[in-house]
Amino acid sequence: MQKILTMVGLCWLLAACDGAPPVVPVAEPSAIEVSEASGLTTGTQGMVSTAHPIATEAGLAILEKGGNAFDAAVAIASTLNVVEPMMSGMGGYGTILVFDRLRGEALYLDASGKIPLAVDSDAYRAPTPGYEENRRNAKAISTPGAANAWEAMSQRFGTLTWSELLQPAIRVAEEGFLIDERAAGFIERAYPEFPEHAKAFYGQDGAPLAAGDRLIQTDLATSLRLVAEDGASAIYGGQLGQAIDAAMQDAGGFLALQDLVADQAEWWQPISIVYRGYKVVTPSAPAGAFPMLVRLGMMSSGDPQAEGHNSLAYLHRFAEVTKHAYWTRLAYSGDPDVQPPPYELLFSEDYWREQVSAIDPSAARPFDASDIAGVRTHTNTTHFVVADRWGNVVSATVTLGNLFGSRIMPEGTGIWLNNSLAYCTFEPKGNPMDAHPGRRKLSSDAPSFVLRDGLPWVAVGTPGGHTITQTVAQMIMNVVDFEMNIYDAIAAPRIAFNVPNHLDVEATIPQELRDQLIAMGHEIRLRKLGNAHGLTIDYDDGLPVRFAGASDPRGTGLAKGF
Repeated sequence: MQKILTMVGLCWLLAACDGAPPVVPVAEPSAIEVSEASGLTTGTQGMVSTAHPIATEAGLAILEKGGNAFDAAVAIASTLNVVEPMMSGMGGYGTILVFDRLRGEALYLDASGKIPLAVDSDAYRAPTPGYEENRRNAKAISTPGAANAWEAMSQRFGTLTWSELLQPAIRVAEEGFLIDERAAGFIERAYPEFPEHAKAFYGQDGAPLAAGDRLIQTDLATSLRLVAEDGASAIYGGQLGQAIDAAMQDAGGFLALQDLVADQAEWWQPISIVYRGYKVVTPSAPAGAFPMLVRLGMMSSGDPQAEGHNSLAYLHRFAEVTKHAYWTRLAYSGDPDVQPPPYELLFSEDYWREQVSAIDPSAARPFDASDIAGVRTHTNTTHFVVADRWGNVVSATVTLGNLFGSRIMPEGTGIWLNNSLAYCTFEPKGNPMDAHPGRRKLSSDAPSFVLRDGLPWVAVGTPGGHTITQTVAQMIMNVVDFEMNIYDAIAAPRIAFNVPNHLDVEATIPQELRDQLIAMGHEIRLRKLGNAHGLTIDYDDGLPVRFAGASDPRGTGLAKGF
């Protein structure tokens, strides 16, 4: 697998043979169309969908200013840091898939960083005293890669200046915004574990902020301004990095200044398969997105339209397929420099047929979880998609791990630090997803594209921990197999396998179907799955002419085009 190192300089100035980007005609603006019945939003100049309306507006403002999707992605990610501080930010990490229309290629930008060099993985396992606490506290903090990735994307593909991309986030952090019931609930849940300097602005009169209160984050605004002025180096060795290092020493964490200084965002070639004639693209290792493609490959042998969407036969088959794909994640995930997944095997039709032939169409097969420990699912992540008038697209899944990450904020920075090492798999010791010092942090993120005639048709992704690759596969099948629009594909009821032997099912799956699944041997558990965002693009003579976008009705986000 070829790794492409981060380039300094603008792709727009370097990629064309004559040193200048090609002239791309732009369609005339038209009114935004919104179908209230379906929640589908359309536009002709671009599309943004994020988990918070303020972040969506920040991205749109950049597009309307003439910036491209990569510029808008930086503005969105930094603004989400402010308006969804519990979900993502400069102290976090993530997985970013981009499509560069100039070169006609998709690339994967790894923002997850490496596991600190000083990590002792035994700290997270028995019989170490406090090993469970170590999965949540300072020892669970890994190298944050978010800001380096923002800068790498801006340097390689951006057209606007770095500083102006961060201005929307700085402004919202300084002026504050009114929190809704969802954010207030998250703050109330985590507030008792906040350090006193964070309680000072996440609460008032000793109580956490409530819905309708204004959250002002002046420390975060100062940190964002430092990054706007000095670049990401403010974190990776500069003033903010030194503050992080001091906080880690005080709290007994493994992360150190040397880990921050050594961090760099890395560009990789993504992976893909052909599903029903469409090319489905998703990140390669170190992201653990490949089980999503395994699921699609195994499902390609069936006839979903004949079975019917979310019929008993369809749900049972997907449950058994997704169970095996879950196993492949445990068996084959790895740092690509140490143990790359065997894509040639996993993406072969012979392998898909062999695994499908083992499925009993009338009964669930128990999952052997005897050697699995520490596998967790979390929805404390966020996803966004953005596309511009030229056909550039970004699909990004970013996170802190838990709500507010480790709940450690270096004083004066306003930056919550992640707890990403909590999502390693600690048993058996030394397995590929253990906390190996110095290796790349693995993830289950799966921002994805579906290409039609070589161009992005669908961009989609979701939070949800180890259910992510299951949800993304279902949304893609909804669009491709059942010809749903992007909103209906996102809103449709979902299922997901989870250890030790659960089939998580949304309450919108009818009770009769749930009872039938139970009768087949599935251990049903009701829960909500994901908070997805997606868009589709229609073309005329290779040029984007219509965008459609959707924000998951399970959340409180906003899709908007212009």
